[in-house]
Amino acid sequence: MPEVPSTPELAQMYELMQTITRCDERFRAEVRSGALQAAFYPVRGLEGVCAALSLALERRDYLVSTYRNLGDALAKGVDLGAIVAEAAGKAAGTSKGKGGPMHIQDLGAGLMHTTGVVGSGLPIAAGLALAAQLDGEGRVTVVTFGDGATSIGAYHEAMNLASLWKLPLVFVCQNNQWAEHTRLAEYAPATDLAARAAAYNMAAVAVDGFDPLATWRVLHAAVAGARAGDGPTFVECLTYRLSGHAGAADHSYMPEEELAAFEARDAGPNFRRWLEDSALVPAPELDAIDARAAAAVEEAFTWAMSLPGPDASEVWTDVFADDSVVPR
Repeated sequence: MPEVPSTPELAQMYELMQTITRCDERFRAEVRSGALQAAFYPVRGLEGVCAALSLALERRDYLVSTYRNLGDALAKGVDLGAIVAEAAGKAAGTSKGKGGPMHIQDLGAGLMHTTGVVGSGLPIAAGLALAAQLDGEGRVTVVTFGDGATSIGAYHEAMNLASLWKLPLVFVCQNNQWAEHTRLAEYAPATDLAARAAAYNMAAVAVDGFDPLATWRVLHAAVAGARAGDGPTFVECLTYRLSGHAGAADHSYMPEEELAAFEARDAGPNFRRWLEDSALVPAPELDAIDARAAAAVEEAFTWAMSLPGPDASEVWTDVFADDSVVPR
């Protein structure tokens, strides 16, 4: 395994991080202005983890995410315009505008499910991993979740089964230190989540989520191990939420000095500085990447916001019941 990705891959990681940051900022601005009436959950602070994940996974691999899914969806290759369209309730969205930003999915890209219920994605991911194991085609499943989900019963059930059956599953805990408005130490007596996970007799490691290269090495190894039949790995990516819990939420409950210290560690700007200092990607190319990311976000929002919503006839499609038996 190489110590660092190739130079084109490094540039790709940086562009993804910039796109996530710009899109997150635009979403929050649209929600605050009232132009977008949607339950958007910011992902600032997770850019480095998502960039690492994008290189660790193959397109055929499965990913299950949460309501805080923008970075994960882009990392898995979901179209940016389709993501924005879904958030805006447009027919061209990933779920025909009927799921909203908490329920992005794209089976073609391998983003199998996102859910608004904390922790509920883990047993779904275990089922997908079991199916992949039975298929025997070397497909890996990754499930992402926040630190708060580690206190949910479904988390423990999925961890137990994954270890027992040696499933090709990687648990990626995006530990941003806050479960909504509650600090980790205020709801968990043992805050070393990787150490807790190791009790399930699986590989467990903590990594600095603000360091995309260190995170990539850990995720790359975990995915490779799962693909080789070595069973699951728990990866705790230590980050910090650099915004409020929801799109227009206040985050004054975060200690100012603490937040400022983590803002100084923001993965995108620091990764750009490293690329420049290492002479791997020159400043003009990085400037071009910045401009390309900004243009992509602007184009996606301009396109998506101009589209129509789902037709009224769609209300009875994509549901379990046949429309002939649904009372009108």
